[in-house]
Amino acid sequence: MRTGLGLRTGTALCMGAVLGPGVLALPSSAAAAAGPASVLAWAGLIALSLPVALVFAALSARHPDAGGVSAFARRAFGERAAAPVGWWFYWTVPLGVPAAALIGGAYVADATGRGGATATGVAALVLAAAVGANLAGLRTSGRAQLLMAGLLTVLLIVTIAVSSAHLRAAHFTPFLPHGWSSVGSAAGVLFFAFAGWEAISHLSGEFTAPRRDLPRVTLLAWAVVSCLYLGLAVVTTGVLGARAGTTSTPLTLVLERGIGPYAHGVAAGAAVLLTFGAVNAYLAGGARLGAALARSGSLPAPAGLGTRGSLALLAVPCAAVLLIAARGVIGLEVLLRATSACLAAVTLAGMAAAVVLLPRRGALRRAAVAGCALVAVVVACCGVYLVVPAVLGVAALCAERLHLRVVRGAAPRGSSGPDVQGRVQGRAQRAPVEQGAEADPAYAEVAELGERRAEG
Repeated sequence: MRTGLGLRTGTALCMGAVLGPGVLALPSSAAAAAGPASVLAWAGLIALSLPVALVFAALSARHPDAGGVSAFARRAFGERAAAPVGWWFYWTVPLGVPAAALIGGAYVADATGRGGATATGVAALVLAAAVGANLAGLRTSGRAQLLMAGLLTVLLIVTIAVSSAHLRAAHFTPFLPHGWSSVGSAAGVLFFAFAGWEAISHLSGEFTAPRRDLPRVTLLAWAVVSCLYLGLAVVTTGVLGARAGTTSTPLTLVLERGIGPYAHGVAAGAAVLLTFGAVNAYLAGGARLGAALARSGSLPAPAGLGTRGSLALLAVPCAAVLLIAARGVIGLEVLLRATSACLAAVTLAGMAAAVVLLPRRGALRRAAVAGCALVAVVVACCGVYLVVPAVLGVAALCAERLHLRVVRGAAPRGSSGPDVQGRVQGRAQRAPVEQGAEADPAYAEVAELGERRAEG
């Protein structure tokens, strides 16, 4: 049942999940919080993201499941832990996807000299295109992602190259104008730009040979994304100076120093590519997660909800939040910080599950332990926005309890509540995920044989 994702398409999807449109706006938010010292927040999160990415790749290769981190939490901590983790990711998609789409739309509106209506229209078109690509299938959306990832990488490299000649050392002084705590605050909002390694875990069952390809995909994506992020962070601060923290379109201003009047069009093109890549990857992962949550009873939806049904279920709140944000009811930074808080909570849950599931004496387990400590610091930096994952977690537990009551009510007479609950949980753990999960030992042996053949 695997779609047949390989090294190139998998790397493009992984890059799309991580290298999103946040890079268009977040350098400005980070510079506003910490000044030139925001570069330290970028560098620190780059270093932190490597063990996090490798741990997620190891878990996904060992346990390919559309449930992603939710499935890892179930294996490590039981059924009660799976529902909140699943909701943190699934219901964050309607927060992060509209925010990403609006960032891209703002760049197009700036390039055309038009107002907010243009930004909203572009955002709606990007959302519709990503939904359509996923409805056509992962192969189609993956090929589109591969093309756009290549174009985007070239475009950002050119941006860094032409802007580096305009760097000024004076723009890095004073280096720490708001104290060391401001670096933590910058890291809290920047986590939006580094959350995404867990998104590929929902697609792990789609790979032809996950044990072989997932580590390679992760390392390639991390190397490219890290170079681009750090380069853009340095040129944004070094070229713009104090203006870096006051503009909503820092990439356009940086490009203006290098290529002049063509900057607006180039920045708009990069924005559309970045936006589509992130929206496409998150909708792909969220759709598969929703189908898995529905099967386990953690999502109030029919158990037979497939990937397309889950995608449709996600598209409605995405469109609603997009319209609400476009009218100014919710600010863009609020959406970004709420999304960062939820994804940081997902990452922390994944690292904790890795500590339990990975071999005790392995280097990856040590990386998971270190990742737990570091991600916990990032989670703490999210501050008041931790209310969002807290509310989602409580709602997930309430929804699951309601589902169990319904199951008990429909059970034949003579069936005890705990027995019914045990069967529901057992079925959820044993049920084959839609794309390549482990259904039983025989399936596992066949899957392992297929991977060995693919590896030659």
